[in-house]
Amino acid sequence: MTLRQCLVTTTPGSRRSPVHVDPVELRIVKGQWTIPTEGEAQGNTKWTKAEANAKGDFSGRGFNGGYASFTYDSPTDKVVLLEASGHTLVYVNSTLHAGDPYSYGYLSIPIQLHKGQNSLLFQCGRGGLHVNLVDPPTPVSLDLRDSTTPDIHEGTGANNLLAAVVVRNATKQTQSLTLDAGGVKTNLPPLLPLTSRKVGFSVPRNNRITLRLMAGSNEMSSAELELRSRTRFQTYKRTFVSDIDGSVQYFAVNPSTSTDPNQALFLSLHGASVEALGQADAYSPKSWGYLVAATNRRPYGFDWEEVGRLDALEVLGIAKKDLKTDPTKTYLTGHSMGGHGTWSVGVHYPDKFAAIAPSAGWISFVSYAGGAAYDSTNPIQAMLQRAAADSDTLAMKYNYAHQGVFVLHGDADDNVPVEQARQMRAELAKFHHDFNWYEQPKANHWWDANDEPGADAVDYAGIWDMFAKHRLSDMTQVRNVDFTTVNPGSTAKCDWVTVAQQLKDGIASRVQLRVDPFLRRFVGTTENVRLLALDLSPLQGKGDVSLEIDGNKFKTTPNGKTIWLSNAGSGFEATKEPGPEAKNPSRYGGFKSVLNHRVVFVYGTRGSAEENAWAQAKANFDAETFWYRGNSSVDVVADRDFSAGRDKDRSVMLYGNQDTNSAWSALLSSSPVKVGSGKLTVGSRVIERSDISCYFVRPRPGSAVAVVGAVTGTGVVGMRVGDRIPLFSSGSGMPDVLILGSETLEKGVGGILGAGFFGPDWAVETGDFAWSP
Repeated sequence: MTLRQCLVTTTPGSRRSPVHVDPVELRIVKGQWTIPTEGEAQGNTKWTKAEANAKGDFSGRGFNGGYASFTYDSPTDKVVLLEASGHTLVYVNSTLHAGDPYSYGYLSIPIQLHKGQNSLLFQCGRGGLHVNLVDPPTPVSLDLRDSTTPDIHEGTGANNLLAAVVVRNATKQTQSLTLDAGGVKTNLPPLLPLTSRKVGFSVPRNNRITLRLMAGSNEMSSAELELRSRTRFQTYKRTFVSDIDGSVQYFAVNPSTSTDPNQALFLSLHGASVEALGQADAYSPKSWGYLVAATNRRPYGFDWEEVGRLDALEVLGIAKKDLKTDPTKTYLTGHSMGGHGTWSVGVHYPDKFAAIAPSAGWISFVSYAGGAAYDSTNPIQAMLQRAAADSDTLAMKYNYAHQGVFVLHGDADDNVPVEQARQMRAELAKFHHDFNWYEQPKANHWWDANDEPGADAVDYAGIWDMFAKHRLSDMTQVRNVDFTTVNPGSTAKCDWVTVAQQLKDGIASRVQLRVDPFLRRFVGTTENVRLLALDLSPLQGKGDVSLEIDGNKFKTTPNGKTIWLSNAGSGFEATKEPGPEAKNPSRYGGFKSVLNHRVVFVYGTRGSAEENAWAQAKANFDAETFWYRGNSSVDVVADRDFSAGRDKDRSVMLYGNQDTNSAWSALLSSSPVKVGSGKLTVGSRVIERSDISCYFVRPRPGSAVAVVGAVTGTGVVGMRVGDRIPLFSSGSGMPDVLILGSETLEKGVGGILGAGFFGPDWAVETGDFAWSP
């Protein structure tokens, strides 16, 4: 059934920030929401009637970021599948569910309708909306519209491959299921009531495979999955299980036309709305290397930042191993959003690429793509700015000096203005001595001026000429390192230098050092570095190591292949390698780091009925959103079913507080941040209110890499205040601790009560926090 009438209203827009102003959401949070009537005032606007066209599509101003309110009278209590597109999110009878802002058309979510009037409130996305309510084909069903599948490529010989499809549970019971794919059986993770989840499984090397979803010996659903066959020299898809979250992902390969060994690897990053396979197909095959296209998890995904940047790095590692490429011939390129990705990935990992070539790329969210501009003189806003510093490519611009750079842009680009490239050219010209530049006259965003195979917007001949003249050096050959990081948790190492801790988190740390191999000496300067590690591989001979850093001269006797130097603010001295309990590149903080180590979502069941309902709904909403945004598949479990002694290297997102979630005592008993009913404590600071939301991250006990991220509040109103913090939208940086009052939805950043970073020992006292007056 297609819904064709609604009421619509406009609302203030939001940028890439953890907080936003929204009067409609504020009413929902405070429990004051009622279904609107036509003409009812909403701030400076009114709710007005809207009707869909013959196809069931809505359009107009209110559907561009505004709200659309539908009512549906159901003759009975029943479960249906909500299949809508064009919305950012939806409240179904006040329960929050993920949206489909890019109108992919595959989001199908079981929802409970009650007998009588039901409310569906959509926050709209990009100017359109379409809403269908569909009866489930079976109580538990397969949905192949969002499949991740491999190709059968004659160059790879594995008997079984990996795929993923969506399974929908339209029942009120948890389902234990097996997926039979042409005789290859995979036990699926438990499927919670009224949820959809994308699940990975093994498939045989067959072009047509019958999928049978089984509950014991009972077949619940079936479908036919088709795989392509590809010859040795055709582009193909290769699937893998991601170490980031355990989901099945893919990358595309455009093979070399040569079978000679020591081939190059060209990592290519696609633009917005483009798939990795389409990206690989845009290039002509190369005679001296493989073109590998990563996915960024989705066509829009994470803009090649955060999880998207990790995806690029993960694909790079797998492809180098699979294809056995020459490690000195590794290159990076991309177009549009992928051009930005080339700037971002290249600046974060300067010693992994011999050369980079951004095409039609934008610089940062602030310069082009809707990033929030914070007031750095305001202490709390400065914390948010520091938390988002990963997105500031120019803060790390000197890292580009390690690579050859080719900047490509059409001078009539009406999508990404050529001024973005020209600004980068001006910045590079100040210090870089190995970069090339080309603007195609009268060319738009996508162009092809040559009759050779491949589109010149990405496959421009000058790029490949430049790549051919560059090789990566082994770190033992590197005499000078100039390296900047703003977050050691994102990037900490360049050649023989590792920045393990900063004096002030989120502010650029720069190391400029020279090694004198035969003198066994390191000389240079640092900025904002607390803990530094130097690999001794470039040194010749044996004995003490001499250091001249920031004007301080001293010697140290090494004990192993690395020396560690600490600086509390008055100069460096030799120290021991810190233990895993300290902040380090494997676990440095920032709330979103909770997504990096196969996170499991644990919701509380020990609170009031309203608190418990919130926790489960919020966990499900986040799981749906991570699936939609990041092609992910997250385990969602109740606190009573969670074992803190198992899988200790998995991160945990914990929903609820110390009174409502029983997993809190095992995971956060030693935390200096404590949240309970009506009360929040951070170190010695106590705030007593029931409408406070708090997001914070701590190291997981017993692990050297995993963290615990708490999504918590001092009461059900406070819990709801943090419902829509954009965890899965890139550029909205979050510090280690973020504390919001309900006034945030009226004042934006002015309603933030506190924000900050824990110290190097994860303590509040050694950390850096800002508080509202």
